[in-house]
This record gives sequence, structure tokens and C-alpha cells, in this order.
Amino acid sequence: MAAAALAGIAMLILGESHMSFDDHLINPLVDDLTAQGAKVHAIGACGAHAADWLKKTTVKCSAERRSGEKGVFRSGGETIPVKQLIASEKPDLIVIIIGDTMGSYDKDVFPRAWAWKSVTDLTKEIASTKTTCVWVGPAYGTEGGSYFKNQKRTEELSKFYSQNVAPCAYIDSLKFSKPGEWRTLDGQHYALAGYKLWSAAITKALIDLPSVQKLRKN
Repeated sequence: MAAAALAGIAMLILGESHMSFDDHLINPLVDDLTAQGAKVHAIGACGAHAADWLKKTTVKCSAERRSGEKGVFRSGGETIPVKQLIASEKPDLIVIIIGDTMGSYDKDVFPRAWAWKSVTDLTKEIASTKTTCVWVGPAYGTEGGSYFKNQKRTEELSKFYSQNVAPCAYIDSLKFSKPGEWRTLDGQHYALAGYKLWSAAITKALIDLPSVQKLRKN
């Protein structure tokens, strides 16, 4: 029997609201990655931007789950500085799932300078620990809704991440579905079926990344 594709890789995942609720991405993703042999610790913080993981930041809701354990979901919480997390967890791989929280979908112009500083400050902090990093970008939602999600800005945001998250590898979630294909609850957050499809696609993309393949422990 072939060894699991992510055998023995200790993985720390940091995300925003998509990773913060029981019926969202966190559970299928932890399950899928664990099934491939990874040892996963996933943390979600509602509304968290990239720079919010550089210091303790209070959030309205949060979640945490490890491989083989049930998730813990809270109505409040705070982020933990990424360097502190890396020092305590000693992950082989850190996965950042931050997309929509920085989209500023309700604004006419994407705040590129602000987003650039937030993203690059985080990637520099991760790079200083020499931890392999992967950044997962936003997927298509449906037009409008309470967060004003729209196809044009989502594409602009994904392109921005692809050009600015190095040395993290980039996973382009726009390749996983067509606009409006995954049903949403509010334009931005998906029904569970969509999260399961996204989880499977992220898992496959991680397995295929050369930087992740190098970490595999036979």
C-alpha cells in the first residue's frame, strides 16, 4: 500500500472566517489533510488580516482543531503572533488561508499599499523562521451579498496575492471553480458542499507542490 502523500508533515494552518465555524472549511480540510498523513493544527480567526497574525488581535469569533480531535469554536478570541506559534508548534509547513478579509469588496478601489504591507510583513516574519510556507488565495463566490463579493475584485485580489506572497508558494483557488458554481450563504461564505470541494482541491494542490513534496517523511 502506498504511503500517504503528506506522511508525517506537521502542518500549522492559519485562516479567517472560512476556518472559524463548524460547518465551514476547517473540518473537511483537517480531515482531508489528516487522511493524507499530515499532523494538522488549524486555527481560524474571524475577520483577521495578514498583519493581525503579527501581534495579539481581538476577533469576534475563532476556532481551533487538531488532527484526531474535535474542533473548539468560540464566540470571541484573539490571534497569536505567528512567530510565537511557530516556536511552540515547530511545524514543517505553515498554510495561510487569508483571502476575502483583505478584499475590501465594499470599496471602489482595492487598497493595494495597505494590503502589500500587511501581507509582506507576515511573509517576512514567517521567512525569518525558515519555515516552508503556502498561501491559499480566495475562491469565487456569488455576486453581491452582505460582503459585496464580486468577481472582478476577487480576480484582482488573487492576482495581487500571487505576486506578493513569496517566498510562500501560492495556491490559486480561482482554478477550482467557476464564478457562482459553489452555492454561498451570503455571497462570500459557502454551503458545506462548497467547502468540501474547496478542501479537496486545496489538499490536492498541496500534495502537488514541490516545496511540500520535499517535506514528506518516508
